[in-house]
Amino acid sequence: MAAKSILHMLSTLKHMSPFDVNMALDAGFDVAVPYTNVTLDEVTALVQDAMFSRAPSAALRTGIFFAGRDAVLALDMLDAAEKALLKPFEISLFADPYGSFTTAGAMVAFVEKVLRDKKGRELKGAKIVVYGATGVVGYSSAVIAALEGAEVTIVGYSGLERVTAQADEIEKRFGVKVTPADGSKAEQVRALLVEHEIALCAARAGVQVLSAEDLAAAKSLLIAADVNAVPPLGVEGVKLHDKGVELPSGALGIGALAIGDIKYGTEAGLFKQMTTSDKPLRLDFRHAFALARSLL
Repeated sequence: MAAKSILHMLSTLKHMSPFDVNMALDAGFDVAVPYTNVTLDEVTALVQDAMFSRAPSAALRTGIFFAGRDAVLALDMLDAAEKALLKPFEISLFADPYGSFTTAGAMVAFVEKVLRDKKGRELKGAKIVVYGATGVVGYSSAVIAALEGAEVTIVGYSGLERVTAQADEIEKRFGVKVTPADGSKAEQVRALLVEHEIALCAARAGVQVLSAEDLAAAKSLLIAADVNAVPPLGVEGVKLHDKGVELPSGALGIGALAIGDIKYGTEAGLFKQMTTSDKPLRLDFRHAFALARSLL
């Protein structure tokens, strides 16, 4: 009898996301087991417990998923898990805290496609501002865009201290520079928009980041992308299913559900890779971005 495909799902939160459980099972795992309130120092023991309990022949039928709501902590857990692996028992690992890595990969990939197809431009050298950058989706989007050579500004809403610390973390961890900015006042949000060509809006659900007046003032703005599907939407005038629709300001809008369709396919696809790969995988936002690109 073939070994069952088992996914151990580790979350730092009180609950494991039902969304992720459903996605994993629909993608081909036979069993998905949640572990909650997991701390970084517990990762090694959990991973090795899952790894050594099965014969090497079943290693590729075993996976670990890292959830939670902290991108940096999820990456730290992924690193700890990788260090805990031993041949020939190596198993596959996938981090997607709060769905942020797959959402960010989908958003940046969608922006790249619209920018290339409708403006004849690439991400490299593009001036990108990320609103809601201290959240998990904003953080991941900023890193992906910066790694692609974009000039990225990350915006926080509680002064400069937190977002500056995040910029330092990004440079230390990934070797790319992003510029921190304060967006705690409406006039600061607009001033930053005016200076950039692409706006990635990843603020809290139900919060409008950019008004129609903001967009009209931003004469150099090419694209505004929004991942908020809860009214009021993050960018006024951008509809949920927009895939590069021209707004009254002249910028092109990408809506939350258009991005969400690619995010869904990306997360499902990465889970599927875990169940079908002939070698152990280590998946994070970079793999999400690569797969999202292929889906577009």
